[in-house]
Amino acid sequence: MVENNEIKALLHLIDDPDEEIYATVSNKLISFGKAIIPNLEHLWKNVNSEAIQTRIELLIHQLHFRDLTDEFKNWIESDQELLKGALIISKYHHPDISTAYVYKEVEKLRRNIWLELNNYLTPIEKISVFNSIFYNYYKQTGVEISYENPDQFIINKVLENKTGNTLSNGIIYLTLCDLLDLPVNAIQIPQHFLLGYFDDYFDLLNPDLNGEFKIAFFIDPISGQMYSNKDVEQYLKKLEVEEKEVLFQKMDNKKIIDLFITEMSKCYEN
Repeated sequence: MVENNEIKALLHLIDDPDEEIYATVSNKLISFGKAIIPNLEHLWKNVNSEAIQTRIELLIHQLHFRDLTDEFKNWIESDQELLKGALIISKYHHPDISTAYVYKEVEKLRRNIWLELNNYLTPIEKISVFNSIFYNYYKQTGVEISYENPDQFIINKVLENKTGNTLSNGIIYLTLCDLLDLPVNAIQIPQHFLLGYFDDYFDLLNPDLNGEFKIAFFIDPISGQMYSNKDVEQYLKKLEVEEKEVLFQKMDNKKIIDLFITEMSKCYEN
C-alpha cells in the first residue's frame, strides 16, 4: 500500500456527504493510479457502511478503467493481435484476468490440432480435424448470444467453462487458425458472425465463386458446422438481401474487436 499523510486525509474524506468535496477527493485519489487500489481495498474491508463501500468500489473500477483505456489505445496503435484485444476487453469485467492461463490453453489446443494436420489433407478435411479436437476432444461448446451473461464474452471464462458464444468462440477459433497457418477469416455477413476458408486452388475450380474473395466454404464458430456457398445464398434470400450487396469482405482484427465491444456492451445496458 502507498502510505502518506495526504492519502490518509483523502481516504478519511471518502464519506463526506458534500458531493463537490467527494468529487475533488475521488479525482485526487484516481490521480495516484492503480498503486492506491490496495489502500482502497483495505478501507473497504474496515468500513461498515454499504454506501461508503459502493463509493470505494466505483473508485476501484474507475482506476481499472483508466488503465484499461490506455492499454486499449496502445493495442490500436500496435500489432492489433486479435486474442490480446479480446483479453483487454475481458478485463473490463475481470480486471485480474490471467492472460498466462489463456495463452497456455490456446497453445495446448494449437499443439493438439497441429499434431493431427498434414499437407495431404483437403481444406474440408483440415477443418474437420480442427473441429474434432476443438469441439469433441476439448469439448468446447457454443451457445447463442445472451446479454444476461457477460461470462460468455470473457475469454478466460469461455476457456474455463468451455462455453462461448459465436464471437468469443470465433476469436479463439481465428487465433488458432492464424497460429496453424489455416486461411480462415471472419467475413461480413448480415446478422451473423461467420468464418470463411479462403483458398486459391478452390477458386480456380470455381471461377464464379465470390469473385476475388475465394471462399471455399463457411464455418459457424458456435459448433464448427460447415456451410456451402449455396447454404449462405439461401440464408441471404431469407433475409431478402441481394448477394451483390454482401461483399464477403474479410474483417480485420480491429473490426472484429469493434463488433465484440458493441455486443458485450449490451450486457451492461441495465
